[in-house]
Amino acid sequence: MIKEQLASLDSINLNLGGGTGLIMSIVLALIMFGIALGIKLETLKNVFIHPKSILTGVLLQWIGLPLVTFLLIIALNPVLTPMVALGMLLVASCPGGNISNFMSSLAKGNIELSVSMTAVATVAAPVVTPFNFWLWGNLYLKFASLSDTLTIPQLVIPFWDIFTTVFIILGIPIILGMLCAHYLPKFTEKVKKPFSIFSIVVFVVMVLGMFIPNWQLFIKYIIFIFLLVLIHNACAFGTGYLGASLMKLPRRDRRAITIEVGIQNSGLGLTLLLNPEIFKPEIWNNPATGILYGGMLFVTAWWGIWHIISGLGLASIFRKSKLPDNE
Repeated sequence: MIKEQLASLDSINLNLGGGTGLIMSIVLALIMFGIALGIKLETLKNVFIHPKSILTGVLLQWIGLPLVTFLLIIALNPVLTPMVALGMLLVASCPGGNISNFMSSLAKGNIELSVSMTAVATVAAPVVTPFNFWLWGNLYLKFASLSDTLTIPQLVIPFWDIFTTVFIILGIPIILGMLCAHYLPKFTEKVKKPFSIFSIVVFVVMVLGMFIPNWQLFIKYIIFIFLLVLIHNACAFGTGYLGASLMKLPRRDRRAITIEVGIQNSGLGLTLLLNPEIFKPEIWNNPATGILYGGMLFVTAWWGIWHIISGLGLASIFRKSKLPDNE
């Protein structure tokens, strides 16, 4: 029953309007520029002097979450469809989300560590994101083809196209933002906070703008996607917290890493999905090939909404929990 419902998602085309991919790319670039305004070389230097925390966080982000996601979709394979599973892997392959730094601050976490993780994950995203999606996606499809009577097409990802897109959307704004913060410190201090608020508001409005025209479809399928994303997101937070706890990191560092790993840049995932040069329509959304990726879009889009709710909730819980005096 559940698998049939999820399978019906694949053939549904979300009403996203013309130019949505371009608008999302611009909005994400603005958000990353705003984040970079708060990244100072001194901040990065202080974190890397004692690298245990950031190495733990980055490894949990790059290896831990994709691995946990892979194990999760294997466990849920009897009720998942390939496109929904690939949507989960795409989200797990993206760098940390664009509001994780704000949430870490709200949670009284290590904001320097949070910003540094965002910087490292974002700078490496042009390489790490396509590689992880290619690696875990192909491993999953090989598993699914052995355990399913259907023949599932091989996953082929244009690595260079994804690298170029991610670098333009994330890499260039990060570099420009850091240069601005370094050479124009007074100007940066004046615009940093209002620009960050503006970019986050624009992002939320953009997500709602995508949701509203498709609300009937979301209402119809929300129970299945909601539960799936809820479980996946909880596993992401759990991966961050458990990994940081096993490494016996300070509480403030655990909070920052938990939020960084649990808040994924699903907006980047949507941008990649909507890029016809990467997910070519003649291959990925063509009834003739049998590959319809509506399930990927649904999972990725709902992640963009849900992780804001769950992240703010978790940050509020952390904030109410008193830290030891020595931290």
